[in-house]
Amino acid sequence: MSKTTAVTTETFDREVLGSEIPVVVNFWAAWCGPCRMVAPVMDEIARDYEGSVKVVKVDVDAEPELAARFGVSGIPTIAFFEPGQEPKAVVGALPKRALVEAFGLDRFSRRAA
Repeated sequence: MSKTTAVTTETFDREVLGSEIPVVVNFWAAWCGPCRMVAPVMDEIARDYEGSVKVVKVDVDAEPELAARFGVSGIPTIAFFEPGQEPKAVVGALPKRALVEAFGLDRFSRRAA
């Protein structure tokens, strides 16, 4: 079962921009093969960082306004929204370790404490 939550144009600001904890956003589409490859990685990150990092997904076909708003031109695009910081993003079906390193997620690991 997926640990990621779908967000829409209506819920994005509240769930992502208004979040008190960092949020990883997976911009994806159902027809995208690499997106299907990265979905289990998103679930792993959601499980590993539960309570300290939120993981959500945006279907770019259903929510083209959000894709345009954040300049998403290729999918999957994985974006990291940390409160008080500019969002960071990477494009492509990257392995978990690459995403953890790109966004510095180890800072939020409960196991590191």
